[in-house]
Amino acid sequence: MLITNANLITWGQPNQILPNYALYISDGKIKEMAPTRDLTEKYPSEERLDAHGQYVMPGNINAHGHYYSAYAVGISVPGDAPITLPTILEKMWWPFDKALTADDVRYSVWNGVIDSIKHGTTTLFDHHSSPNCIDGVLDMMAEVVDEAGLRSVLCFEVTDRDGPERAKAGIAENARFIRRCNREQVAGGRVKANFGIHAPMTISEDTMAACRASVPQGTGFHTHVAEHEYCQFRSLAMAGTRSVDRLYNHGLLNERSILAHGIHLDAREVNLVAQSGARLSHQPRNNQNAADGVAEIESYMRTGVKVCLGNDGLTNTMWREAEAAYFLQKIAHRDGRRLSGSQLLEIAIYNNAALASEYFTEARLGVIEPGAFADLIFVDYCPVTPMTVENLAGHFIFGFNESMITTTIVNGKVLMKDRVLTGIDEEAIKAKSREIVPAFWKRFEKLVPNDPILG
Repeated sequence: MLITNANLITWGQPNQILPNYALYISDGKIKEMAPTRDLTEKYPSEERLDAHGQYVMPGNINAHGHYYSAYAVGISVPGDAPITLPTILEKMWWPFDKALTADDVRYSVWNGVIDSIKHGTTTLFDHHSSPNCIDGVLDMMAEVVDEAGLRSVLCFEVTDRDGPERAKAGIAENARFIRRCNREQVAGGRVKANFGIHAPMTISEDTMAACRASVPQGTGFHTHVAEHEYCQFRSLAMAGTRSVDRLYNHGLLNERSILAHGIHLDAREVNLVAQSGARLSHQPRNNQNAADGVAEIESYMRTGVKVCLGNDGLTNTMWREAEAAYFLQKIAHRDGRRLSGSQLLEIAIYNNAALASEYFTEARLGVIEPGAFADLIFVDYCPVTPMTVENLAGHFIFGFNESMITTTIVNGKVLMKDRVLTGIDEEAIKAKSREIVPAFWKRFEKLVPNDPILG
């Protein structure tokens, strides 16, 4: 396929904006890039996709998400509204994930991938939980991702909160799926695996050791860390050690590991994350919604922590997440100088791309260059002011929005063209979801604890 008449934003280092360029795509990768006239002359008979002067750039990457949260939209939590993370978990998310059946999971993933494609998110690191649907669930999720054409890294969260048998089953499911991804190309190589752990606050020392022992050295671990002060209190009560220290002591931190949130870390923990090369994923919209606090991401970056950007299961509109990150630091510190545009691009673009490239090693992600994966979005953006490499961050923050994304391509395959999904019956999937959600909500409501202390 030949993409023509595109204004490229390469997100390379150095970055480039290349007007009226073309991309020759073959075998899921970018083979050549040159002015449109040159490549149309070289490949006169190739199938063409005319960008009509839109900006073409790499697809967005989500460093920490939850496909299964799709059915939380519009849900009603019985009783008083939860106040902070401990009560949110007890009254919302832990009953929620227990209520999930295989059908619920399947259609949650379908809705998650549709949301991703429509909003230009081409790679998503998912963190899944369904304690009553464990064995084979990652295969089922991979089937949906494969059929949809998206790119994902999947795992199942291990926790002791549902008893030892389910903890063992979660370990086995992660280990099995990691072995599968290590020996074969799942979804044509578009699905990879890491090892999921809920959080140090819900996992014992023995279970943490069993997680590490079940997989090869170098496996990436994906876990929530220090989202709330309570997370540290629980970790100290369980093991006498803070969250990151425990992960480090068990050998769970490496360049492929993802620590979601990391809001309430002390100086030693921050240094351990930096030294290990582990990624810390920042989810500013969720942190505000749950009243968790504000992660000191600028300080972490100064220490050498590789901060990435996720959404924690909210809409896969990563530009909206980036905007929230930008404004949150300013209001939290009452200082408009906090978190510069270049720092935001480092987090949302370059660090996310580097993380994804740790898993999809066959080619680079998050950049337009020969040999890179052809994961691309078309953006119908007509800037009011001149847009250059030097001021691109200002346009990224104050100009771009997800409504401008018209076309999404993953691995060289067009998944949405001119805002119309290709090969996915969105209406049928959402009609089926509306059919099964009421029963799911009823199961959820029965599982919510009736404890006034939790209010």
